[in-house]
Amino acid sequence: MVHTADATDQLSVRRSNLAAVLRQLRDRGPRSRATLAAETGLTRGAVSSLVAELVERGLVRSAGVERGAVGRPGTSVELDGRLVAGLGAEINVNHVSTLALDLRGEVLSRHEVGLDARALPAEEVLARLAELVERTAGDVRKRGAEPVGLTVGVAGLVDRERDLLTHGPNLGWRDVPVGDLLRDRLGPTYPVVIDNEGNLATVAEATPGDPERQDVLVIFGEVGVGGGIVAEGRLLRGRLGYAGEFGHMIVEPQGRRCGCGRVGCWETVAGLRALLDLAADPDDPVRDPDLAIDDRLAELNRRADLGDTRTLDALAQVGGWVGAGAAVLVNALNPAAVVLSGYFAAVGQHMRAAVETRLRDGVLAPDAGGTRIELSRLGFSAAVRGGATRSLESVFADPARVERRATPEGAAR
Repeated sequence: MVHTADATDQLSVRRSNLAAVLRQLRDRGPRSRATLAAETGLTRGAVSSLVAELVERGLVRSAGVERGAVGRPGTSVELDGRLVAGLGAEINVNHVSTLALDLRGEVLSRHEVGLDARALPAEEVLARLAELVERTAGDVRKRGAEPVGLTVGVAGLVDRERDLLTHGPNLGWRDVPVGDLLRDRLGPTYPVVIDNEGNLATVAEATPGDPERQDVLVIFGEVGVGGGIVAEGRLLRGRLGYAGEFGHMIVEPQGRRCGCGRVGCWETVAGLRALLDLAADPDDPVRDPDLAIDDRLAELNRRADLGDTRTLDALAQVGGWVGAGAAVLVNALNPAAVVLSGYFAAVGQHMRAAVETRLRDGVLAPDAGGTRIELSRLGFSAAVRGGATRSLESVFADPARVERRATPEGAAR
């Protein structure tokens, strides 16, 4: 007879092994059971049992014959996950947005609404966001999937224990209980977590299983400047979770006053406002806050492509400031790459040379310490995608939280 403690330990071990197999498929792609056994150190019998359970939970499916196998080829399995979805959301100065991903990272739904968050009460902004979340969750359910969680990125300092935005300088918010207000509107359907948008953008950029993205510094630019640090594949949050507020490094002590109240913060010379002020007069359409950011940046790129001197000079000047601030961070952290995200990526082809020049000039180590500059392919969607990715992590940590279903036709056996 098995004692209760022993049964509990066995259940815990099985949950851990389920997670190990599922993460291996996420990080390494389709594998045969034999390959999974060799890579995880589990027996082939154990792996077969674990795969069968993951199939029953709708998380794994057959992927055909394993390619490149030595000896008798085996049938490989891959992530399925069409039955679960992670929800991400973002609150920024100019918009609220949502996105849903399935377990394979495929986008199931995406919505965005432009608004002036500074001009509206926080409760109204969160009400608008809650409407978008419910719309996104509805899209997911129409596809036969079920949301497993919501992670919301906010521009500012977040107390993650209390889901509280303690200070959002560009939003003009202080001590806003974002988590509680959203839960009141959404109900207890799935867990709701609040995080800093820069951290979530970093999560989206640090691709699991990609060795080139395990030591990176992500710099996310919009109205403000933020980001995050990934070291050996792990997001560094700092003692109280406030790491990554790069935009408030003082780089020009006699410069412009920042939204945080101090003078000369990095975002005052590298944020989107700085670029627009340099590139256009106040009555120019690219300075119109009612025009979508993507459209405004597309117009700046068009002008730069045509060789407009003012636009090119503005991009070079701001790019120089981006490189100067990045150099400070690279001297301290020596990452493999600095990933420019947000608006930096949108205009990066015209800014990159200036960023790289100032980076090389500002880093003590030769050749910038081996750090390369990369442009994000996610753009403004990085933070909301990182939120959805973070929500799915609960499934990768414990696949058993997803209910068993009848084995689907054509599933791995």
